[in-house]
Amino acid sequence: MAIELIVLDVDGCLTDGRIIYTAEGDEIKAFDVKDGLAIASWIRLGKKAAIITGRRSKIVERRAEELGIRHLYQGVRDKGAKLDELMESLGLRAYQVAAIGDDLNDWPMLDRAGRAYAPADAVALVRQRADWVLEARGGRGAVREMIEDLLEIEGLREEFMALWSVG
Repeated sequence: MAIELIVLDVDGCLTDGRIIYTAEGDEIKAFDVKDGLAIASWIRLGKKAAIITGRRSKIVERRAEELGIRHLYQGVRDKGAKLDELMESLGLRAYQVAAIGDDLNDWPMLDRAGRAYAPADAVALVRQRADWVLEARGGRGAVREMIEDLLEIEGLREEFMALWSVG
């Protein structure tokens, strides 16, 4: 059965993992636009996307809204339990879920997903246990690479390309 839901960690996956503060105490994060286009396209294909992150940030709320991500969970201590709740609410099984994470607090979430991805710069223990270690680093196209892999596996590459055809 097809992957219906992708689950994304933020720091270290959607971003490069650095947390930058201005002198005024405002937080700054940088997101890869190629990841964003792939996520928005995944959703346009009728699939679902979720963010499960341990931190809280208005920036993440804004990015999720921009991309059309309807399932956003911030300040989560037990990412595995949160994913269980989400799968239950959406009526999905683990084999219908792919997740990406880069550090030990992501492992409970990755362990519950049917496909577990790790960016190239994930911590060693996560890389060792993930189903797929990507070539791209977190915040540098890792999420895009994951989605492109899923599009190939699911046979959706042509539909993905057609979303952006001109003429």
